[in-house]
Amino acid sequence: MKKILQNCRLAFPDRILPDGAVVIDDNGKIEFAGRRSELTEHDGEFMDLDGKILSPGFIDIHVHGGKGVTFGVGDLAETTADYSQWVVSNGVTAYLMSVAEKTPEKLVDMIERYVAVFTNPPEGAETLGLHLEGPFLNVEKKGAFNPTWFRMPDLAEIKSYIGAGKGWIRQMTLAPELPGADEVARLCNESGIVVAMGHTNTSFEDAEKALSGEYHHVTHTFNAQRGFSQRAPGVFGAILVSDDVTAELIADTVHVHPGAMRLLMRCLGSDRVVAITDAMTGCGFEDGVYELVGFDVYVKDGKATLKNGTLAGSIARLNRCVENLINHVGVTLSDAIKMASLNPARAIGVDDRLGSIEVGKDASLIVIDESINVWFAMVNGQIVYNRM
Repeated sequence: MKKILQNCRLAFPDRILPDGAVVIDDNGKIEFAGRRSELTEHDGEFMDLDGKILSPGFIDIHVHGGKGVTFGVGDLAETTADYSQWVVSNGVTAYLMSVAEKTPEKLVDMIERYVAVFTNPPEGAETLGLHLEGPFLNVEKKGAFNPTWFRMPDLAEIKSYIGAGKGWIRQMTLAPELPGADEVARLCNESGIVVAMGHTNTSFEDAEKALSGEYHHVTHTFNAQRGFSQRAPGVFGAILVSDDVTAELIADTVHVHPGAMRLLMRCLGSDRVVAITDAMTGCGFEDGVYELVGFDVYVKDGKATLKNGTLAGSIARLNRCVENLINHVGVTLSDAIKMASLNPARAIGVDDRLGSIEVGKDASLIVIDESINVWFAMVNGQIVYNRM
C-alpha cells in the first residue's frame, strides 16, 4: 500500500517548501514530492506530520560505532543490527563503517566477514559498505591511532582488500606523501573506491597536486593534517583553494572551532562540505572508558580522548551536528540538511538513489523539528523509528 506523508515542510537542497506532501509507492520509492495542493487523488496510508520538516535521511560516511558498538569487534551481524536499529534515532538512515585493523590478515578477515553481513542486511539504517581509514597513513599525524597499525602503501596489500571487499569498500583514506601512495590511489579509483586525503603531513604543493589528481575527498578536515600558515599554507590551504574536492567536517564544536567552520564554508560552499560524526563506541552512552582502534578512550564532558588528552573520535550525533551548523556557524536549515544528506551521498557516489527528496529515489526519509530532534524515520519506504 502506498504511503502519503502530508502537512509537512519539505527540505529540498535549495529551499524549504511549505505545506508539502510526499507519496511513496509499494516499492519504497518516491512517487511524488511537492505542494500538498498539487497532489492528485491517491489511495493509501495517510500520515499527518503536524507541520514538521520532512527531510532526506542523514548519511554518515565517517563513523566508527556508537551505543556500545565498535565496528569490527564482536559478532558482526549482531553488532551491525544493534547499531543500525539505534542510529536511526539520530536521523541517520544510511552509513559507511570506518574500520581499521592491526595486520593485513586481520583486516582481510574483517572485510570478508562484513561482506557476509552486507549481503543479508539488518533492519534499520542501511549499511553502505566500508571506509578503510588506513593502514597507509602518516605516523606524524596519527591522531588517536596506534602507530604500529600503520604501513607503507603496498599494491599487493590493497589488492587483497579489494578482492575481499567484493565492491563493498567505498572509500579509503591515504596520506599522499608516503612512497607508493600514488599507485595505491590510482588502483582504488580504478576499482570504484573514493580516495580521501587524511592523516597527512604533506606540503601545500603536494597536497594541491593530490587534490587535483587521484584524491577527490578529504578525511575530517582540520584534524590529523598539516595546518596553515602564511608562508606554508599546508594541507588546509590546499583544501581551501581546491576546485571540486569534498571535505568532511566534524561539526561537534569540539574538534573544530565554529570560526574555522565558517572559513571552510566560505571557501568551499555548502555543496562541498560533508558533515560527519567520526563517532566511537561511547556515543550514546554515559561518561566512561571505551575502546577504539586498540586504545582506551576516556569519554567525559562531551569529549572522547586518549589518556594523554588527544581527541579520539567523537561522541557526536549527526542531528546535533546539523543543529550546530545552524546555530554556531550560521548555515541555513536547507544547507545544513544538505551537508548531512546529499553531499555525503554525492561524495561516495550513491546520490542516484539517496540524499534528497526526488521522484524515483529511495524513500529514506526523516521527520525533524526546528531543533533537529528526530521524530520519525523510514528506510526504503519502511518505517524504522516513530515517536510521532
